[in-house]
Amino acid sequence: MATSRGMDVSAYQGTQDWAALKKSGVVFAFAKASEGQHSRDSAFDKHIGGIIKAGLVPGGYHFAWPNQSAAAEAANYIGAVKPYAKKGSGFTHWLDLERYSDGRNYSGRSAAQIKAYAAAWIAAVETAFPGQRVGVYTSASDLSAGHVPAGVPLWYPAYPGARVDTYAEAEAAAQPKPSGRAPLIWQFTSDPAGAARVDQSIAYLSETALRAWAGGGQTTTPAKPSISLSKVIAAARYDPAKAGTPVSYAGVKTVEDALVAEGLLAKKYADGHFGSLTVAAYAALQRRYNYTGKAADGIPGKASLTRLGKAHGFTVKD
Repeated sequence: MATSRGMDVSAYQGTQDWAALKKSGVVFAFAKASEGQHSRDSAFDKHIGGIIKAGLVPGGYHFAWPNQSAAAEAANYIGAVKPYAKKGSGFTHWLDLERYSDGRNYSGRSAAQIKAYAAAWIAAVETAFPGQRVGVYTSASDLSAGHVPAGVPLWYPAYPGARVDTYAEAEAAAQPKPSGRAPLIWQFTSDPAGAARVDQSIAYLSETALRAWAGGGQTTTPAKPSISLSKVIAAARYDPAKAGTPVSYAGVKTVEDALVAEGLLAKKYADGHFGSLTVAAYAALQRRYNYTGKAADGIPGKASLTRLGKAHGFTVKD
């Protein structure tokens, strides 16, 4: 499998010789930009300026606090990277979604709330930088807990130790598949205090393909399924107590899968139309989105269905 080599840095690392690193085979480099609602990494400007000047594929990352405001955190990150993430730059954006050892950044949040936070942060950054790639750096435990929206590029940390602590060893190793998902990037070392003093990663694309992907071209993630709003509404309004042919639509299964993931539906029924339990679950989702009265009647609307789709990897047409 074709791969390319990369690394990431923050204020923990000193000045790097990016030109020499590029000559040694490093293709991409990401720098910590921000954390939480207000904090900025003190070395970001120095690091990202050098990364861009050397001609590496650049990226910034934001350390997440899901128990704070996703909008405020996205605004903090956007403000930090905006001078560098220019149109056509191939700049990539990453949400660092990992729990502090004491859990202080996840405290008081359910898995569904953490996932909703991630989806909202991603959507805000995608809106700020149209056409640029936005992904998630996260662990096996976060993936298994359901914290990560479907269909987003993954940068995955897992450290085999001495048996895989060089680029060559990582390239020879099997690609990790946490929770059945194939990451775009594998961070295989994390040793800021070691000899290299940097975290090292490989991407599962050649340099040419990675640059095309970062520029908005080739993608390794599958196309998001698209569902019809009008057909979902028709299926939701079908009343089995009345005579007539049931309005059946396969996209209902996609919606039910998302409601199950949100913890609002015990299982998917996949009968092609909303049953009373699915309608009740969707009404609960609408209330979670702060809709009230007739706006929380369990019949999907474009705004709520689009928001659900962003969190669970599908798009909405018509």
